[in-house]
Amino acid sequence: MTVATPLGRLDFGDQAPLGAALSNMARRLRGSEILRIAGEVRAASATRAVCNLTVGDFDPRQFPIPAPLKDLLIQALTAGETNYPPSDGLLALRQAVMEYVAREHGVSYPLESVVITGGGRPAIYGAVRCLVDEGDTVLYSVPSWNNDHYSGFVGARERVISADRERGFQPTADEVAPWLGEATLLCLCSPGNPTGTVLPAEELRAILEAVVAENARRATSGRRPLFVLYDLMYGSLLFDGLDHPHPLAMVPEMAPWLVVVDGISKAFAATGLRVGWALGAPAIISRLKDFLGHVGAWAPRPEQVATAAFLRDPAGIAAFRASMSAALFARLGALHTGFTALRDEGFPVDCVRPEGAMYVSLQLDLAGRHFEGGTIADNEAIRKLLLERAGVAVVPFQAFGLSGESGWFRLSAGAVSLQDIEAALPRVRSLLEGVQS
Repeated sequence: MTVATPLGRLDFGDQAPLGAALSNMARRLRGSEILRIAGEVRAASATRAVCNLTVGDFDPRQFPIPAPLKDLLIQALTAGETNYPPSDGLLALRQAVMEYVAREHGVSYPLESVVITGGGRPAIYGAVRCLVDEGDTVLYSVPSWNNDHYSGFVGARERVISADRERGFQPTADEVAPWLGEATLLCLCSPGNPTGTVLPAEELRAILEAVVAENARRATSGRRPLFVLYDLMYGSLLFDGLDHPHPLAMVPEMAPWLVVVDGISKAFAATGLRVGWALGAPAIISRLKDFLGHVGAWAPRPEQVATAAFLRDPAGIAAFRASMSAALFARLGALHTGFTALRDEGFPVDCVRPEGAMYVSLQLDLAGRHFEGGTIADNEAIRKLLLERAGVAVVPFQAFGLSGESGWFRLSAGAVSLQDIEAALPRVRSLLEGVQS
């Protein structure tokens, strides 16, 4: 056997002209601000205690996956379920998803309406790719997750609604209405990422009914319809028994134009298993299946086998959900209670009561104030000050498309303990006590 001689350092030449030679899409790309911050937090955590409220993920030490799902996954691997799955997902899993959605939401989809994906991300991006042409208009509110990036990928025009804190940063029908006539795609997410709030049922109904009316008008002129992409990934994580009906349970007439994305990532703390799905009209799902098949964005086979069996275990799901929800909402409640107490004491803090998902919206109104002789310039300065002086890591709403230095941040409760939160709040108080007007 010939042993290769190690080469010296490779010379890639001047990177500036090389980067300029890439595609228009590649040159438009912006890296994830959330992932950048996560890398900084990992480095900080190596040298001191950090209450990491940045990641939209679950630490398995705090939130392990359901024990039955873990056992089923091991059984699938032991049985040799390690080859390629079908491009649209295993038949058993697609059928299980149909049954799960009918049981959970009271909506009955046909088998042809279900495609399995490698988590929610490929389903959302694939749907945007299949529904939107370059130059089409995508309508969404901010703060919201990745709508700006995915619209940029396809070269879409963007109509952006800056949602209001008093409405939990969720859009209203009145805010959406002026743009429906030009839009090709409307993106909604409830419970929301990063907001942790729920789109009220009456607003959702009004928005969907307006889309149905808009498409009736378009049908007479031969225009392409307006589609709605609905991110339901956090749909099982709700506070206090809030009513959160499925869109088609309220407005079944939306069925031809609605794509719903869901999965096990957040519902079962199974982010790393990468099992998601998209539901929609068969004509849409057929193209989405073909697109995702070309990029190999399917969920791994053993995870599909295990998930198919677990979704048919309502008792196991209910038991896990009760335990997980209690633990998650205890953390969210502790964050909200702690920061609300600081607000009530007169500190420049605001906090929106979480209604669902795994997030709390926090405002630290510190921009323009002073700390140790210097001026706090903007949200990035607030974020760094909070990390360096209080050992608390958060993500600014700018990472979710909201412009301006409003002091709003996302706090995620999936990777921390109650003890972490209880230890962090006094450190935040100490920091705020040092801030001057």
